[in-house]
Amino acid sequence: MNTMVLALILFAAMYVLLLIFSDKRWLIAPAGAVVFLILGILPAGSVLSAINWNVLMMLTGTMVIVEMFVQSKMPLRMAEGLLKITPNVQWAIVALSLFSGLISAFVDNVATVLMVAPVGLAVAKKIRTNPVPVIIAIAVSSNLQGAATLVGDTTSILLGGYMHMGFNDFFWFKGKPGIIFAVEGGALLTVPVLLWLFRKEKAQVISNEKTQVLDYVPTFLLLGTIVLLIVASQFPSKPELTNGLICCSLAMIGMAYEGIRQKDGSVIKAFLKAIDYKTLLLLTGLFLVIEGLTQAGVIHAIAETFVKVGGQSVPLMYIMIVGISVLLSAFIDNIPYVATMLPVVSSIATMMNIEPYLFSFGLLIGATLGGNITPIGASANIAGIGILQKEGYKVSTKDFIRIGIPFTLIAALTGAAVIWFIWA
Repeated sequence: MNTMVLALILFAAMYVLLLIFSDKRWLIAPAGAVVFLILGILPAGSVLSAINWNVLMMLTGTMVIVEMFVQSKMPLRMAEGLLKITPNVQWAIVALSLFSGLISAFVDNVATVLMVAPVGLAVAKKIRTNPVPVIIAIAVSSNLQGAATLVGDTTSILLGGYMHMGFNDFFWFKGKPGIIFAVEGGALLTVPVLLWLFRKEKAQVISNEKTQVLDYVPTFLLLGTIVLLIVASQFPSKPELTNGLICCSLAMIGMAYEGIRQKDGSVIKAFLKAIDYKTLLLLTGLFLVIEGLTQAGVIHAIAETFVKVGGQSVPLMYIMIVGISVLLSAFIDNIPYVATMLPVVSSIATMMNIEPYLFSFGLLIGATLGGNITPIGASANIAGIGILQKEGYKVSTKDFIRIGIPFTLIAALTGAAVIWFIWA
């Protein structure tokens, strides 16, 4: 058995295990990398260079800063202010959905749902309406706009790391509008969908709550992270770990500040526990496995298969990449999918003698939005449903897809069309 076939069989087996044992993904991917290493598919000398340390450092730093931001209660205060300017429940739900999307452009999607969903739940209880569609709308909106910026979602960080994109590149890239315009275009066209879905909710919203913000420093740290990433984007020849160092440095400053403010060193341990080490281990394993697949020629072979099916037609190939990404991400986690497919679509672009941006951006749009089709397609959906179940509400698949499918279709079609118009 040649190395390429062996690598492909092992990867397929690993991916099946990732799907079956989703709670053990953080162990399965590194174990797969170890097998690749033992069998010589992944050369030992490639291990350190295969890991994208900048991506891992960015994720680590932003996880800590986001935890501080959530604990400061600033997001709740912002959401309450938003409710005060909405005329009725229909617009309140739309406003909360758009607000969750805005927050998720800079904060992890799951954290966004955990922040905004309780507000939506309180509104639903106050006017005695079913909170299930309200929370679903908040969850799917947070998934949509996670792709808008470099720090919005793990998949965005993966794309930025792979293509060496800075924060500004998501706004303006290579002299053209960036991916944020496609994401926001899709977000704007979901407003009519939400207004139609909640057309019967005309009761007035009365919001007297006023959450007290505990500390403004985490807000400044989050804003500081964004500003410094923007500044770093102005220097194309900056060191590779610049973005990661920015995020980790501000996270350490924040932890030191909290330790001094509370006069308790144990708070630093609490923030360190907020880091999702399982996701970091999953990504580390995937980076190594993908390097092994590349070395064995599997990535090139998959790309060749795509080209054989799609021929040299760029429109057909683009539709295939976006469509397959939407469908697969409805059922599988988009993090390993995007990590695997980024080198594939880049190889496809090379074979077709075009720049890789069209296919890579289409991949991100499809993989990010596909998760909104089903309740299990994205972690934010699972988090939102968990909140509802904890409150005693049952969420059926029918309840979810009634919102998820029209939302996904309009957002994905719009986003993909904008990307095509700009980058084809």
